[in-house]
Amino acid sequence: MGFDGDVWHVRSGDAAVGEILIDEADFPWLSGRFTPGPGFASVRDLFARELALADADDEGHRERWEAAQDEIHRRVSLISPDGPVPEFLLHIEGDRAWFRWNAEPFRQTDDDRS
Repeated sequence: MGFDGDVWHVRSGDAAVGEILIDEADFPWLSGRFTPGPGFASVRDLFARELALADADDEGHRERWEAAQDEIHRRVSLISPDGPVPEFLLHIEGDRAWFRWNAEPFRQTDDDRS
């Protein structure tokens, strides 16, 4: 499966948050050079907070990280060369972005629906 050279897009509604030019594929992660778009300023702090929480090791950091991920999902979409992907875990730091994705939505369990 070749991803090298593919361009993935990050959007927030109609605003272009940025593009990711894939230069490394280490299943299940893809990574590449991130070029910010005009919409990046509105989510820059969110991605910085998400990474800080991912690296944290204090009580409650996991819940705060999950809340940051939920906010990312509410505010941005990830679009592959074949179209939008429903599930993803995306990190952006400087001129690098790395992510994993799934072409199908994750199934909800009965616990998730309560």
